Amino acid sequence: MATPVRELLNFPCDHIFKAFGPAEQGDLFVAAVRQAVETVVPLSLDALKVRASNGGRYQCVSVIVMLQSAEQLEAIYLALRQVAGITYLL
Repeated sequence: MATPVRELLNFPCDHIFKAFGPAEQGDLFVAAVRQAVETVVPLSLDALKVRASNGGRYQCVSVIVMLQSAEQLEAIYLALRQVAGITYLL
């Protein structure tokens, strides 16, 4: 049985979310990821990092967030799942 996230993390804590999507969406995908996370917590200007895949077909948006609770973690994952073009989420 999987261990609940509440037992694995000590809040508050930093957490990195990684959203993968098509590179062709460019800044639109990055903005959508930022907007989704900001529905739960405010982000600093340097909270996002974008990296293209080796083949150039995909991009990964990494978002560093200071979480105060497991509820925030779950709410951010829920918001990110709604972003158009998400192919993989960590």
